[in-house]
Amino acid sequence: MKKYCLLIALFVGGFTASTNAQKSSNPAAKGFNADGSDAKAVALADAAMDAMGGRKNWDNTHYITWNFFDNRRLTWDKWTGDVRVENLKNDQTVLLNVNTDKGRVMKNGQEITQPDSVAKYVKQAKSAWINDSYWLLMPYKLKDSGVTLKYMGEDKTEDGAAAEKLQMTFEEVGDTPQNKYYVWISPDSKMVTQWAYFSKADNDKPNFTMPWKSYKPYGKVMLSGDRGQRQLTDIQVFDKLPKSVFESFEKPSL
Repeated sequence: MKKYCLLIALFVGGFTASTNAQKSSNPAAKGFNADGSDAKAVALADAAMDAMGGRKNWDNTHYITWNFFDNRRLTWDKWTGDVRVENLKNDQTVLLNVNTDKGRVMKNGQEITQPDSVAKYVKQAKSAWINDSYWLLMPYKLKDSGVTLKYMGEDKTEDGAAAEKLQMTFEEVGDTPQNKYYVWISPDSKMVTQWAYFSKADNDKPNFTMPWKSYKPYGKVMLSGDRGQRQLTDIQVFDKLPKSVFESFEKPSL
């Protein structure tokens, strides 16, 4: 259930406008497959961005923290790439930067200093961040590098609500570019209301289908942690946080 199709530099530093989208209020990331994507699908992706607060507010969002299904708590400096990953099932905290792949590791009350072990745990924490952030922030990633969007027509979600359906496929990005997603967007709210995940793009049946419900404002953007039977919790957005959040293993009070 992991999602690794994510270009790290883009997600951390914001999007770079493509040549064909300089005037767009939501320019695509460099490497987005604009030629292979449907114009209607791209328009829906832009509408979703606007509905969730708009590109400017998304770019200006600085710190985000959340609890990933009671497995991990993550705190992310969206501007610098610093991330704090606290494993809630054991005594392990990783402080890393997802741009440099450098970090520090505390496990069972002791800081690990052996280089190979540090590299292993930092890599695991980065993969966790990629996966966990996609579960929270996917609607902001519809025009990422390597993404192709296709319009699949009008449809209904599992709860019977009207929607317009998109297909997301990936090329040469992340750890698992063979993934595929279907994304349902409400024609009224323009919000993402459901997604389906396929571990391989040629699979006929998804690995899972889940709702995106109960959007709430956090700072100046809208986020949803409600995935039906599973919940992302403790979601917070901050304008300022102390440096110690990303430098000290001592648990911060947020």
